[in-house]
Amino acid sequence: MPQPPSRPSEGPSIPLTQASHLLTSFTHFLTVCIHNILYYRNIYPAQTFLTSRAYNIPVHQSRHPKVCSWIRDAVDAVKAQLVLGAVERIAVVIYDDQVRVMERWMFDVASFPAWTGFKEGRLPRREDDEGGDGRAEGAAAGTGGNESKVNWSNVHEELRASIRRLAHAGEKMASLPEGCTFTIAVELREEGEAPIGSNLQTKSKDRPTSGEEVGGAKTTPLRAVEAGPLFFECWVEEGKAKVEQPSSAIPPASEEQ
Repeated sequence: MPQPPSRPSEGPSIPLTQASHLLTSFTHFLTVCIHNILYYRNIYPAQTFLTSRAYNIPVHQSRHPKVCSWIRDAVDAVKAQLVLGAVERIAVVIYDDQVRVMERWMFDVASFPAWTGFKEGRLPRREDDEGGDGRAEGAAAGTGGNESKVNWSNVHEELRASIRRLAHAGEKMASLPEGCTFTIAVELREEGEAPIGSNLQTKSKDRPTSGEEVGGAKTTPLRAVEAGPLFFECWVEEGKAKVEQPSSAIPPASEEQ
């Protein structure tokens, strides 16, 4: 018996031009968040970051070419899976030097719109997202006349507020031990197939939940973003390996300096 077709995202369907700009807005936001997480959690020395602006607020961006390239490629791989409607959650996972999960910065995109009209997840490669302010795609999309369904000012305000909340949480959380590393992981829907040749770690929805896997020691909600057809939630999970070690008593990085 032939297998049924893969189930697409369950969110609302929107026009192709709007979907393209909305998806670019989200991946730009995700790129900014990843760089900020690396900065505020001291994964790399602070002096290796520069301060720029995105969504009209200050943000931090790694200056290391290989780090920037790795993040760019990983976000491109995430974007291709989002187009296919295959992604349940995205995680920036931080490990200690014993490969124990310290933190998972989660983005639940299960309610994303259906990206109708795209073929095989292939999209034009976006321009350097790290250098933009998140506004260009919104301005272009706002010219769609009657086709426009998206309030771009609202979208960018919601994304800006999420970046601020993430930065605040990153500053106030207990410090991580030295020698931590990170990766970007995606949790696929049951029908999703793992991408080939990417930097992403993937897991199936039917495996243990994220809270169980990380130890479930502490979960901090960050923000639920709802702007027109765009809806996703953000939170950060801290594992038992982090909470139970002496380093959890170290004050936040913002107080150490």
